[in-house]
Amino acid sequence: MSERICITGGAGFVGRLLAREFYNRHDVLVLDRLDFGINRFRPEELSRFELSRTDLRDAAGVAAALDRFAPDVIVHLAAAHFIPLCERAPGSAVETNVVGTANLLMACPPNCRFVFASSGAVYAPSQALHDESRSEIGPREVYGFTKLQGEQYVRYFAKLRGIASVVVRLFNVVGPGETNPHLLPEIVAQMKSGHTQVALGNLWPKRDYIHVHDAAAGFAAVALNGTVQAGETVTVNLGTAKQYSVEEMIAKLRSVSGYPLAVRHDPGRARAVDRPFLGAVIKEIWSRFGWAPRLTVDDAIRDLWRDPDLSDDLAERLGLAPSAMSLLPSCA
Repeated sequence: MSERICITGGAGFVGRLLAREFYNRHDVLVLDRLDFGINRFRPEELSRFELSRTDLRDAAGVAAALDRFAPDVIVHLAAAHFIPLCERAPGSAVETNVVGTANLLMACPPNCRFVFASSGAVYAPSQALHDESRSEIGPREVYGFTKLQGEQYVRYFAKLRGIASVVVRLFNVVGPGETNPHLLPEIVAQMKSGHTQVALGNLWPKRDYIHVHDAAAGFAAVALNGTVQAGETVTVNLGTAKQYSVEEMIAKLRSVSGYPLAVRHDPGRARAVDRPFLGAVIKEIWSRFGWAPRLTVDDAIRDLWRDPDLSDDLAERLGLAPSAMSLLPSCA
């Protein structure tokens, strides 16, 4: 059955893939500030869905867009999520991640399913995998605080307005199409520019890395599968239940690329808020919505190396012309 689906942040890293997942079978509205440009989509794609340049901080603009489109499902991916930037500009992060979420919830039709992209960053540090029903909540940085506040607004407005809602705690996404200078795309960009050494901060933190295609498929499953009652909020993790250290990820990148890379530890790049472990228990998302990961971290690294597909904005920030991304041979 065709649904009317609104995706906020639909021109972003995960959002662009989710739009492609939906636009041939459903009516799709993408709400995006287009910080990374309209060229995140191919020209022929733009006729397959509706694209609205909308800032979620503009309550009136959000309300007008949703009132006109009347969505059956809203997948709220738009966020300020690059942690160093959130730390430098906490007010801006709060406006986007908290105020923007509240504006959406106030404009959300009561019969709509609201899917909120939260984060594993809301959990307190633990050496065990994080379980939605049992693990302690305790974010350690601005981004995590804003996502926890967003979750609280989702639960409040779901009860108040009879919205069926799902909180999806997403873990570390890896693969082609990045829009922010996270660890791996930055290293790949440097390697493809000819650098043979990188300076990194902490090498020991372990993270649960999920392929961007699996992340998009997970949000698609949560948006359309299973049953969520009006006024109910279901919380699930979206990850792989496997963790890898920065050092292990660098080794995998060396293996995939066949390219030598020396790592120099730079204490100045070490994050004071780094947690040792961050991993997901993923039984609930399978039980409620029938999703499980199909790709591995090795697939993600291989795909990122073969075709980084960084946004032009990110390539420029990393000092790399988009045309230079193919200077080195891709892996077989």
